[in-house]
Amino acid sequence: MSTGDLFAALPPEAPLADRMRPRTLDDIRGQDHLVAPGASLRGLIEGDQVPSLILWGPPGSGKTTLARLIADATRSLFVAFSAVTSGVKDIREIVARAQQERRLGRCTILFVDEIHRFNRAQQDAFLPHVENGTIILIGATTENPSFEVNAALLSRAQVFVLNPLDEAAIRDVLDAALSDVERGLAPLKADSDALDLIAKTAESDARRALNTLEMAAAAVEVGGRLTADTVKNVLGSKALLYDKSGEEHYNLISALHKSLRGSDPHASLYWLARMVESGEHPHYILRRLVRFASEDIGNADPRALAICLAARETYDFLGSPEGDLAIAQAAVYLATAPKSNAVYAAYGEAIKDVREQPNLPVPLHLRNAPTNLMKSLDYGKNYRYDHNDKNAYLPQDYLPENLLGREYYRPTDRGYEKQVRALMDWWAELRKRHQKK
Repeated sequence: MSTGDLFAALPPEAPLADRMRPRTLDDIRGQDHLVAPGASLRGLIEGDQVPSLILWGPPGSGKTTLARLIADATRSLFVAFSAVTSGVKDIREIVARAQQERRLGRCTILFVDEIHRFNRAQQDAFLPHVENGTIILIGATTENPSFEVNAALLSRAQVFVLNPLDEAAIRDVLDAALSDVERGLAPLKADSDALDLIAKTAESDARRALNTLEMAAAAVEVGGRLTADTVKNVLGSKALLYDKSGEEHYNLISALHKSLRGSDPHASLYWLARMVESGEHPHYILRRLVRFASEDIGNADPRALAICLAARETYDFLGSPEGDLAIAQAAVYLATAPKSNAVYAAYGEAIKDVREQPNLPVPLHLRNAPTNLMKSLDYGKNYRYDHNDKNAYLPQDYLPENLLGREYYRPTDRGYEKQVRALMDWWAELRKRHQKK
């Protein structure tokens, strides 16, 4: 695709979200920390010094649009690459063309959407061409690149984080679509509460907001006005969750959380279904389930956390509605698992000590001593290596002197923590025997 094609006029039947793509950096909403005058990324763009980038942000935050604008602003060839349909052979063809463009004095920006879905061979194939400047790689991802992009490629790219769009930014996007005669929906008029409802149900996704606006607009008679009732009719049951104050949103998640804690799988499934059917984003529900697994179950059943994370991966792989069942499975598991908040309470106590007694020195025997100077200062002296003992346990002090004897974690006698408690009791007995010697 040539630079001139990036912002060619789209036909009227094209989706509103495509027609309303920002055409300049100033049109981008919600990412001032990157593209406002004086911002770091804008400075690189305006100075034509754009390195290879990883754009990390949630769906609908503008990653693809930003990559296109970078190519347009730097007069670069923009090439989109698909993890699903393209392979290493396609990379070679792109590189060959990029080498030709480079001889003509033109850069090539290779845009890789959802770069975390690429396998290692595909990612490695980019490396030499990124290093020698044949291509400028811009990868977009919704996942943490620290875990999903291979280290060699990540070290050669600069990561920029895009924020989720807040409701004010979404409202700006909707207002722009309603006022734009050429690309938008002008002269359609809309009630403020109708636009508030769209912004609230968009889950920070500008594309979703514009799609909802377009569907609602299609339901308005010529000369009519877009109302909140029209939006609710378009959204169906998905509008039920969101009232003006957002109170019902918090009521529902509170009911789910308390039902899980109360070990009631029936109520847990009901409140989960209410949230899903009302349009709550599954990622929000999954985040709360993951938190619950650590906060209310902890080591009473360590599998709970893994099951929640597997549910999240399953949902991302299948989507709705198939992936919703994995969320339900996780919820039932959490509801029926043994409960313990011992880890939650223990960490809270540890945080309290850290804040009240900051920067306590690490005991000398726990410090590494990689240099002769450190050894001369007694770093690592008298440290006892536990594996030298038949029980792999040699009692010694690990806390700072001010906190010696402090106990944070008190396992319950429920679930797996019963075994942990027995093990800790045994270690305590070994300590007593050691002290008597």
